[in-house]
Amino acid sequence: MKKTRFMVAALLAVLALGLVSCDPYNEQYNYNAYQRSVNETVKSQKKNDKVILLVAFGSTWQQAFDAFDETVAAYKKAFPSYDVFLSFSSAICINRAAAGENAADGAEIRNYYAPPFWLTAFAQKGIMYREIVIQSLQVIPGEEYGRVINYIKDFANNANGDLDDDYLSSVILKLGVPLLQDPEKDVNDVASALHNLYKSQATNDIVAFMGHGNPDEYDTYKANIRYTQLEEALQALSPHYFVGTVDMMENFKPHVYERMAEAGLNTGNRKVYLHPLMSIDGDHGHNDMAGDDLPEKFEGKSYTFADLMAEANEEGEVEDCSWKVFFGANGSGFTCNNSTMIEKGLLELPTIRQIWMNHTQNAINGEPLDYYHSKNPE
Repeated sequence: MKKTRFMVAALLAVLALGLVSCDPYNEQYNYNAYQRSVNETVKSQKKNDKVILLVAFGSTWQQAFDAFDETVAAYKKAFPSYDVFLSFSSAICINRAAAGENAADGAEIRNYYAPPFWLTAFAQKGIMYREIVIQSLQVIPGEEYGRVINYIKDFANNANGDLDDDYLSSVILKLGVPLLQDPEKDVNDVASALHNLYKSQATNDIVAFMGHGNPDEYDTYKANIRYTQLEEALQALSPHYFVGTVDMMENFKPHVYERMAEAGLNTGNRKVYLHPLMSIDGDHGHNDMAGDDLPEKFEGKSYTFADLMAEANEEGEVEDCSWKVFFGANGSGFTCNNSTMIEKGLLELPTIRQIWMNHTQNAINGEPLDYYHSKNPE
């Protein structure tokens, strides 16, 4: 299921790139049009000389759009001396949100833009913010967080050569880190907040969190370990918590099940509550976690949990099968269905969102970044 959607997305991206590459003028026209739109937005909404740019991966679901709107509102209230804007780092999410991918399900058509457009707008004459705070809305300090850092470096070093060097040498840049940046404080703070929210479910039943993760070759900063660390911190509060991913080796849903079975929890028909461990409840939450997909060979036929496990690939993952279907299959020893889905992204949980906001405040209180003098500062 996940790989099929990835292949389709990749094909669409290739086709899109092929179309624009045939007409460089249109590519440049679109770039300029996007930049003008962002410039106008910032100029019309500018109230302060300091700004916070929230950087999310992105989504095309209305629930996610609402979560982003709520987050921006919370930031404006908490940081009244700062203007606040939000950007997407995923080109696919930007394009699909603008095309209304989920409009048939009630999602609005939204225009989100990549961080470079916002940073460039912040440096325009007539705007020129004195202080720019970039806050990563990533959960772990992984591949996407690395992209956020590179956006800042390119901006500070005037990668396109179209910004005022005097301004860049004087602007104050700050960076707010991801939710689980610190392996001790952040992990324990998130575990405590989640336990306070779901300890009643975890008393007799199981709460399993589904994160994203990165394949080994993309495990920037070795950030995947945060999922293991969070599970350990949660299990110190209750042994009924588990943390798995859709893209981390040795931590797919069958591996999570194995850990449950080793703990003797797959007896007594316990409920398995599923919860996205992502900033928003988007495509992964709606489909990989709470969807109804199962391997094609079983569609319209009876199957058991053992049948699903027999479909595990060489990495141990059962593809094209949602977590709900997997844990709820006959013979798993669990009850897992629509009633046990907790479909909330982490930004929808005020106590979790506050941890991101604490990182923003820490960035504001800390020393400015110095990316101006070197692409790769010592």
